[in-house]
Amino acid sequence: MRAGEVEADDEAPSPATRFIPDRTKSIISRNTSPDLPYRASVNPYRGCEHGCPYCYARAYHEYLDLSAGLDFETTIMVKENAPELLRRELSRSSWKPQVIAMSGVTDPYQPIERKLGITRRCLEVLAEFRNPVSISTKNALVSRDADLLAGLAQDDAAAVTFSITTLDARLTGILEPRASRPEKRLEAIRTLADAGVPVGVLVAPVIPAINDHETSAILEAATGAGASYAFLIPLRLPGAVETIFGDWLERHFPERKEKVLGRLREIHAGCVDDARPGRRFEGTGAYADSLHDLFNVTCRRLGLSDEGPELSAASFRRPEERGQMRLL
Repeated sequence: MRAGEVEADDEAPSPATRFIPDRTKSIISRNTSPDLPYRASVNPYRGCEHGCPYCYARAYHEYLDLSAGLDFETTIMVKENAPELLRRELSRSSWKPQVIAMSGVTDPYQPIERKLGITRRCLEVLAEFRNPVSISTKNALVSRDADLLAGLAQDDAAAVTFSITTLDARLTGILEPRASRPEKRLEAIRTLADAGVPVGVLVAPVIPAINDHETSAILEAATGAGASYAFLIPLRLPGAVETIFGDWLERHFPERKEKVLGRLREIHAGCVDDARPGRRFEGTGAYADSLHDLFNVTCRRLGLSDEGPELSAASFRRPEERGQMRLL
């Protein structure tokens, strides 16, 4: 295996999947949500092969006249020209250097990335411009790009957050069938941390009566692998995701279904998705408070920060500007 490559782990095989070119004209998306720590994001893919039944992003596929169910997992829109678009947008004088999140919606390191390498090529552009990037993923494939991320991290311009839902490989196999198994994610945390990249863990989604007992164990395992910060988000089920996840519960945990959904209604003010700003990622009520209390106590015990690193755009340079500086 060549340097920088990552072997496929024991993900479940993908079903028959179509990859459709997405001829988008721009690649940097903007948001104004007070709940999100970034204003700009890049999503190389629309749809996700990982197959997680709880994924809030499923609802976005309905805007494409596709289903939030199987279509979301098997009809993937691929932004083949994302690196070129990114270079063009960063080159504009109107671009104000700032953190770009990869990805704001679907995972930038889903299985097809091994073949297409679109996310890596976007990172190459960001590294050339020294533009800061924050990555969220549940795939160990991100460690393939440790070289680029380590270079950016030297300028305080990179951080990676791993979503770890469970340490139980069997549960992962049915909950996140085509995502990296827990031990692979922990190995990737170690690889990136050893390379000097700030790494954190997102304990999410916390699902009542399914994985809510694992919070402390996940934080301990991630800390042991080199994570330095952590977040926690309870499950929410927007739109069609409520039905998709309910069907998943019926297949795999029918005896717990009503308890799970009942707890979610406690967290989200009587529904399964309280979308109000400041509440959708936190939840309210005694059960939500107990989740966050346990998380906070464990983070203090382990020395984990509850905030990600402050990334800097101070080293941002456009290639032509660097060339002019060399001439001077």
